[in-house]
Amino acid sequence: MSTKLLSANKTVFKCLTALSARGLSSGAASLGSGPLKGRSCLTLKDFSSEEIKRLLWVSGDLKHRIKHEKQYLPLLQGKSIAMIFEKRSTRTRMSTETGFALLGGHPCFLTSQDIHLGVNESSTDTARVLSGLCDIVLARVYSHSTLEELHKDASIPIINGLSDLYHPIQILADFLTLQEHYGSLSGLTVSWIGDGNNVLHSFMMTAAKLGVHLKIATPKGYEPERSVIEEAQRLSKEHGTQLVLTSDPMEAAHGSNVLVTDTWVSMGQEEEKKKRLKDFKGYQITMQTGSVAKPDWSFLHCLPRKMEEVDDQVFYSPRSLVFPEAENRKWTIMVSDLFLINFFNKQSRGLCLVTFSHLISALQTINLRYFYDGGLVLDCDVYFHVHIASVIQLLLP
Repeated sequence: MSTKLLSANKTVFKCLTALSARGLSSGAASLGSGPLKGRSCLTLKDFSSEEIKRLLWVSGDLKHRIKHEKQYLPLLQGKSIAMIFEKRSTRTRMSTETGFALLGGHPCFLTSQDIHLGVNESSTDTARVLSGLCDIVLARVYSHSTLEELHKDASIPIINGLSDLYHPIQILADFLTLQEHYGSLSGLTVSWIGDGNNVLHSFMMTAAKLGVHLKIATPKGYEPERSVIEEAQRLSKEHGTQLVLTSDPMEAAHGSNVLVTDTWVSMGQEEEKKKRLKDFKGYQITMQTGSVAKPDWSFLHCLPRKMEEVDDQVFYSPRSLVFPEAENRKWTIMVSDLFLINFFNKQSRGLCLVTFSHLISALQTINLRYFYDGGLVLDCDVYFHVHIASVIQLLLP
C-alpha cells in the first residue's frame, strides 16, 4: 500500500505543477462554502469568496479542456435554458447560446416579441411556467426588480444576464481574464474610470473577496449607489483591501494594474447623451492615463465601445484584453450554468469539486475508501488533464 500511495502522491503533485503553470492553483476553493445547487445568481453580493474562486477555477479548466485539448463534454445533455432578453446584446446571447449548446444543452431565445414580462402575463406566472419547461433561466432586463420577481416564484435558478443594478456574469469573465493574464488576482489593483453603473456595482461586490484593491473615479453626480458603496466598504474592511472613491481619473489610475471603463450612455439613457458626454469630459482612457499606472498595466472594456471612452491607441494595443475578455463570457456562463443546475453533486455522478489540498490530505491519510465514498474524489475526466482516476482505482480494495 505504501508503494501505491507514493505513486499516487507523485501523480497528484504532477497535476499541481501542471495546473500551477496554467495559473489556476490560486483559484482553487474549498467545499466549506456550501453548495451552489439550485441557487440563483442575481448578484455576486450573494456569493462567498470561496464560491467565486471555485467558479473562476473551473471556468479556466473547462476552457483548457474544450478549447485546447478539444475534449467533448456533453455535461448538459437533456437540459434547456430559457434566455429572456428585454435588452439586446451580442456577447450575452452568443456566449450563452454557444456555451450551453457546446455542453450538449438546448438554449431557447426569447425576445420582447416572444414574451412580455408583466404585460400579457405576470412575472409570477411566467416564472412558474418556465420552471416546468426548462432547467434554468437567464434574463437580461431593464429593472433588477424583474429578476427578483422571477426568482421569488421560480423553482429553478435565475441568472442575471444584466439589470440596471448589477452585471455579475460580466465580472466573472473580467476576473477570469485577469487571472489568466497575471496568474493570480490577489494583490492586483483595478481602477474604474467612468460611470457608476451596473458593471461597477458588480466589481464592487466582488473585488475585495478576491483580494483585489479597487479605485473608482466617477464624475460628480454619477457615483455608485450609496447602498453599494456601503457594502463595498464593509467587504473591503473584512478582506483587508483598499477601496478608493474619487472624481479624478488620474488619481484613480495611479499605481494601478488594470484600467477599466464602460459605456457612458447605456441603453435607455439616449436622451441624456449630450449632457453625459459633457459631464464625462476628461474621462477618456488614453496612454497618458496609463502613464501613471504600473508598468504592467492592462485595459478592460465589456463592449460595445465608443471612441470617447477609450482611444484606439489603448483599445487596439497589446495592453488591451477586451477580446479575450469577451470570449471568457462563454466559459464563465457555461460553468455558472453547470453549477447552478447542479451537475457537480454526488447524486449526478458521485463526484464533486475539491481543492488540491483536500486531495493530497486524503491520499496522505490513506483513508481512501471514506474519501471516495464521501463524494470527495475529483472527476479527472471533467477537470484534470492528468488522469488520477486510475490511481484512485489502484488504491481502492
